[in-house]
Amino acid sequence: MQLLQTILQDVNVQATHGSLAVEVQAIAFDSRQVREGVMFVAVRGVQADGHDYIQKAEEAKAAAIVCEQLPQELQPGITYVQVKDSAEALGQLASAYYGHPSEKLKLIGVTGTNGKTTSVTLLHKLFRELGYHVGLISTVQNQIDEEVIPSTHTTPDAVKLNELLAQMVKAGCTHCFMEVSSHAMVQRRVAGITFSGGVFTNITHDHLDYHGTFEEYIKAKKSFFDILPKKAFALVNADDKRGPVMVQNTKASVHFYALRKAVEFKARIIDNTIQGLHLEVDGQEIWCKLIGAFNAYNLLGAYGVAVLLGEDPVEALTVLSSLSSAAGRFDYMVSDSQVTGIVDYAHTPDALENVLNTIQQIRNPKQKVITLIGCGGNRDAAKRPVMADIACRLSDKVILTSDNPRFEEPQAILQDMQKGVKPLDYKKTLSVLDRKEAIKTACMLAEPNDIVLVAGKGHETYQEIKGVKYDFDDKQVLREMFQQLGK
Repeated sequence: MQLLQTILQDVNVQATHGSLAVEVQAIAFDSRQVREGVMFVAVRGVQADGHDYIQKAEEAKAAAIVCEQLPQELQPGITYVQVKDSAEALGQLASAYYGHPSEKLKLIGVTGTNGKTTSVTLLHKLFRELGYHVGLISTVQNQIDEEVIPSTHTTPDAVKLNELLAQMVKAGCTHCFMEVSSHAMVQRRVAGITFSGGVFTNITHDHLDYHGTFEEYIKAKKSFFDILPKKAFALVNADDKRGPVMVQNTKASVHFYALRKAVEFKARIIDNTIQGLHLEVDGQEIWCKLIGAFNAYNLLGAYGVAVLLGEDPVEALTVLSSLSSAAGRFDYMVSDSQVTGIVDYAHTPDALENVLNTIQQIRNPKQKVITLIGCGGNRDAAKRPVMADIACRLSDKVILTSDNPRFEEPQAILQDMQKGVKPLDYKKTLSVLDRKEAIKTACMLAEPNDIVLVAGKGHETYQEIKGVKYDFDDKQVLREMFQQLGK
């Protein structure tokens, strides 16, 4: 419980009506969560405008209403606060309400198209092994040390985010590693948050359904580095041509990591096999359990963060060499007949190409690669034919199927993907609408020592169809099919 006048201190207030001495028991931006003593913040969202629900918040006896546009009639007993940007204000209010928890942690944000989840997971595991109490905020799950808290978004909304950070502070955490999505930046979910550092992994084609253009997507990612304070660091992948663009206007100290350029944090791949990576990092050789060049970048970024946070370089590398990746990231199993099954979250063209290039590098010439791929509904449709083309180019057989169709017709999504299949690739491509049947088909086509890649859903344990989430775990289904078919 906080006084309204206390938590308004960082907010750009344009006008107030009513007493600022009221007690705020909670903050809500969903009118259905409003009750007596709760402050309602009317945020203009993608699906709905919170200003349309101010009357409901009034009827629920909200303690205060924060909005950009005041209603024509103001109700007695309710304090109204007019602000320039409700989304920005929500973050600042939530931060103040929970006692500015981000200022009491070393909070590191990781942004980029690919590698965010693996990077923050590696950092969480690394700092736990180094003896710290650590928080994690990721697409797969949130954690306070070992306590797992389910995750619904890559970056939680501003209220949940600050509540989670406050719980970490209360539990004695000193560090937190979190994914920062482009959606979160545009929607101001991290407004009022103080970061100790930021990491840029890479940027490729994704989320154009939301941002409209690639330029707007880049702008959204860059805005994260624009908000970093002077005392923070920005660690950037120098091998991505847009890396330097990200830090053009940052106040933070800038550092770079790379595999192909001579920069502060440099690594070289000595060997890349199904057993893992043999790397040289800053002159030290290490073996790591993770596979592929994309994971070499993730490991190097985590190492750079550790060093910038004052950890011993050799100790950090020693711990990193023993760590495994996040769930659903190049997650592999080997059947009784030596068929290798790989489950990966690859749902962008670049991620799919990275995974398939890695498979090409580690397979022997006699192994066939069978790739199963789908694309999500109500998302960027432009990448669908591109992903089908990549799968055909880098696989011996391709099965196009459903992912999470959401509210789109699965057949329509499949037709978009089929546009990317060149005539020469028709013979090696199948379309199987039912994802379980598609996985079964892939396993039936596999012969001993072949490789089956099931891409797109990774760690997800559901399939979303027409607003309903049905139980579906790629890894579990793949294992079942291996056993059922005697593979």
